[in-house]
Amino acid sequence: MIRSWVSPVVYFSDNILSRIGVLIVTTSTVFWLFLLPTTLRGEAQNPYIGLLSYLVVPAVFFVGLALIPIGIVLRRRGKRRRGEVPTSFPPLNLQNLQFRRLLIFVGVVTFLNIMIASQLTYGAVTYMEKASFCGQTCHVMEPEFTAFQGSPHSRVECVNCHIGPGASWFVRSKLSGLGQVVAVALNNYPRPIPTPVHNLRPARETCETCHWPQKYGEDRLRIFPKYAEDEANTLTKTVMLVKVGGGNHGVGIHGTHLGAGIRIRYGHTDEARQTIPWVEFSDANTGRKTTYAAPGAKLDGSGTTLREMDCMDCHNRPSHSYQLPERALDDSIYNGAISPALPFVKKISLELVKKPYLSRAEAAIDIPAAFEKRYRESYPAAHAKFQNEIARSAKGVLAVYNRNVFPDMNVTWGLYPNNVGHTDFPGCFRCHDEQHVSSDKKTITQDCGACHNVLAVDEAEPKILTDLGIEAPKAKP
Repeated sequence: MIRSWVSPVVYFSDNILSRIGVLIVTTSTVFWLFLLPTTLRGEAQNPYIGLLSYLVVPAVFFVGLALIPIGIVLRRRGKRRRGEVPTSFPPLNLQNLQFRRLLIFVGVVTFLNIMIASQLTYGAVTYMEKASFCGQTCHVMEPEFTAFQGSPHSRVECVNCHIGPGASWFVRSKLSGLGQVVAVALNNYPRPIPTPVHNLRPARETCETCHWPQKYGEDRLRIFPKYAEDEANTLTKTVMLVKVGGGNHGVGIHGTHLGAGIRIRYGHTDEARQTIPWVEFSDANTGRKTTYAAPGAKLDGSGTTLREMDCMDCHNRPSHSYQLPERALDDSIYNGAISPALPFVKKISLELVKKPYLSRAEAAIDIPAAFEKRYRESYPAAHAKFQNEIARSAKGVLAVYNRNVFPDMNVTWGLYPNNVGHTDFPGCFRCHDEQHVSSDKKTITQDCGACHNVLAVDEAEPKILTDLGIEAPKAKP
C-alpha cells in the first residue's frame, strides 16, 4: 500500500513547480514567524500590518501548498504522455533509512503546516472582526469609521452590531464582504455609501443583546447649547426632560413604540425611509389595531414598502451620526474646543466649514490659515491678545469639518439624516405630523408633551438648571 502511492509521489515531486511551492511555503512561514509576536498579542497597531499578517501571508502560504500537488499531477501527466513513466519505482520500506527520514520530515512538516494554517485562519477571522480592519484597511469606510470613533459605541466591535452571534449571519456577512471587495477592486462602489443598509440583521438580535426597550428607563435631562452669530457669541440653552419610558405599561417613548405587546408597521415610499405615508399600530394587550394614512395614501398600505418598526427606525445612526454645521460648532464651542472669547467665532467658523473644499488635505491647509488671517486682518486687537486661543480654535474648527465632511466619498453636511428628534431632520415628524389619519378620524399625535417636557427654550440663564444645582446662580452686579 505504501509503495503504491508514496513511491510515485516521491518520484513525481521532483519538478520545478513543486519546488516553487515548497519555496513559497517556506518563505511565508518565515514571514509568519517574523510577524508572530504581533499575532500572539492579538493586536495590530497599523491596519496594514494586520492585513499582511492575517490576509496576505495566509494567502501566499496556501498558494504554495497548492502548487506542490499541482506540480506532481502535471509532471505525472507529462511523463505519461511521453511514455516515460517507469514500470516500477525505487523500493520504499520502513527498513530504508532514507525513507524513514522522509516520513519523519513529511510528518513534522505536515504537523507544522497544520498548526500554522489553523493559527493563520483563526487569526484572519479574528482580525477581520476588529474595528481597525473594517474602518481603516478599507478607505471607503473612512467616514463611517471617523463617526464611529466619537460615538457611544466606539469600544464595541463592528461585528457585534452588524453581524451578531451565530454562524449563519457570519457566513452571510463574509459572502456580502466578497462582493464589496470586488466593488472596491473595480472602483465601482457607490459614493457616498447608501443608507439604510437593507440586509442588516434585525435590531432585536443585535441591539437588544445589550439594550432592552421593554425595561423602564428614567426620564433624561437634556441641555442643548446654542451660540448666536454676534460679536459676543451669545450663549442660550434649551432644556428638556425626555420621557424615555419603557416597561409593560406603554409609558414614554420606548413604551409607546416598543413596549410589551406593541407592534408597529409602517409603509415608506423612498429608499431612505424618510417619507412614511402609512402606519399600523397594534396592541396585543388590548387587542386594538389602528391604521393611519397620510393625505393621498390608502389605508391598506398599498403603494408603499412595508416594514416592521424596530430600534433602527429612530436610532438609525447609533454609531455613525453626523451633525449639521451649526450644531457641530455649538457643541465644540460649548466643550471648549473652540474659544467663545474670540469675537464672532461662531460666524467665522460657520463660514469656513461651509465653504467647499476639493479634499480634506486642502481643508487642512485652508481652514486654519483662513481662520488666523481673519482675526489678523479684521480683529487685530483680539489677534494680539488671543494668539494661543486662535491657534487652538483653528484646530477645533478643522476638527468639526473633518468629523462631518469627506469630499472623496461625496459626504457633505446633512447628507445622512438622523431620525432621533425632529430639530435637524424630520425624524419623529415623519409619522407624528397630525396628518396621518385613521378611519375614525384619529391622528398620530404631535403633542410635545407626549415625548418630552420643555423646561426652557433659548434662555441665557435657565432657572431650572440653577434650581437643580447643575449650574451655580450668577452673582448680582
